Amino acid sequence: MSPIELTQTEADRLMSLEKHTLDQRPWSFPDFGGKISIPLTTTDKRENFYLDIGRGKIKLNRTSYQNRALVVVPLLRLDYDGPPHMNPDGQEIPCPHLHIYKEEYGDRWAYKLPQNSFRVTNNILIILDDFMKYCHIITRPNIIYGLFT
Repeated sequence: MSPIELTQTEADRLMSLEKHTLDQRPWSFPDFGGKISIPLTTTDKRENFYLDIGRGKIKLNRTSYQNRALVVVPLLRLDYDGPPHMNPDGQEIPCPHLHIYKEEYGDRWAYKLPQNSFRVTNNILIILDDFMKYCHIITRPNIIYGLFT
């Protein structure tokens, strides 16, 4: 859990803001076991965020996409092709699943992917595109995809 706790109202506000990349510098989609953190900002530049992209070392499609605010607060995280998640109430949520910030719990709650926001696919790049839409990332980063992406 993050050392900064937000009210649910503040977390919801941050999640709803339109986000933009700072520039169009190229970012290489991470290789297996790698991670990148792409800085984002709002149109008025008052709030800053990060889009984190991480890859598993062994499973080809194991990825994690995260949107952070205030440097350390995970607002949304999509886990794909990983293990199931056990919520604080004991309910097990299979992968893929979406962690959404919840007051007093941070990102410890996971939910099934909203069917109206995420396409059913094994393509991790389509999942990333859907995640960026879900996070309201309007000006997309310039991500360069490699041979094993």
